[in-house]
Amino acid sequence: MPARLYQDQPSWIAPLDHEIEAVFDPQRNHNFAHGEAIRWILTNEAGTVIGRVAAFINHETPQTDPTLPVGGMGFFECIDDQAAANVLFEACRQWLSQRGLQAMDGPINFGERDRYWGLLTTGFTEPNYGMFYHLPYYQQLFEQYGFQVFFKQYTCYREVAAPLHESFSRAAVKYAQQYPEFRFQHAQKRDAEKLAQDFHHVYNLAWANHSGVNPMSLDKARALVKEMKPVVDERLLWFAYHHDEPIAFFVSLPELNQIFKHVGRNFNLWGKLRFLWEKRKYDQRSDKKMFGVIFGVVPEWQGKGIESALMVHARAEFMRAGYTDIEMNWIGDFNPRMLAVTRSIGARIHKTHVTYRYLFDRARPFERSPIIR
Repeated sequence: MPARLYQDQPSWIAPLDHEIEAVFDPQRNHNFAHGEAIRWILTNEAGTVIGRVAAFINHETPQTDPTLPVGGMGFFECIDDQAAANVLFEACRQWLSQRGLQAMDGPINFGERDRYWGLLTTGFTEPNYGMFYHLPYYQQLFEQYGFQVFFKQYTCYREVAAPLHESFSRAAVKYAQQYPEFRFQHAQKRDAEKLAQDFHHVYNLAWANHSGVNPMSLDKARALVKEMKPVVDERLLWFAYHHDEPIAFFVSLPELNQIFKHVGRNFNLWGKLRFLWEKRKYDQRSDKKMFGVIFGVVPEWQGKGIESALMVHARAEFMRAGYTDIEMNWIGDFNPRMLAVTRSIGARIHKTHVTYRYLFDRARPFERSPIIR
């Protein structure tokens, strides 16, 4: 169905079929150990599929308000027909309500926030890997049903070679003078265990206390490193250390959709061979695009220039490696500090995704996601 819907959209890049299916496979998605999911398709009288949607519950997702248990819906696709969309939304609402939930967020993923999260509402350019491209009318379908904006996630863009403010250089010099107490370096792909441990340490201190973000186990971090290894460029994985303790990271990947758009949806043997060929060609280019996956500083070191010094070191290596453009995903409007950081490095908002919330009790006052102070 998505192939039919998006056939006239030149910016659309299809996600890999097996990755979407993995979300709904209990053998491959660990969230089924403490949650459940369901999918529907909607057909018209002629039997043609005109819509699809999924709903899910993860019982281990932190609930910020115990009086408002929230479930999720996502993987929504639909023709431009409000009645059809309402049928799909109602199926989700009823299923979640029957399980004691009082609201639903969507469109989101039955998994981590780094993939398939939010509805694209501005910036209808080629999607980054792991993100859906949506048709512009989807926004009206959600809002006419009654969904309200819970928060916005911005994708910010900058040219890698664009100069940084002089304060960044001052921070880099300041910490360089205290070497080896402070050091900044990219990861070594061959030392996967250290990469996993360093990522796990910073992630749980910098991110795990945020609303809706679960702490990460070390085994999960190891699995992520293993998953990334075939496509990772170690020159894009940067860490700051204080006395050998990781205190900040800036993790990026080559923008894989620039490769996958030449491969297609099916990652069978032929698809894998085509991927290797296209990746080899991409690696040799001097105008590559990179994708900022996650950035974080442990609370103790926030606001002390660590992120500035880290960016100076990372940017120099990015340019040596032939990367000319960077898009940084998933900067929430509830995180003014991170938005300030992106502005300080000269990045501008390039795309907006929206996470909506629908309250089942329509008389209950709606509250947006709280601001991180």
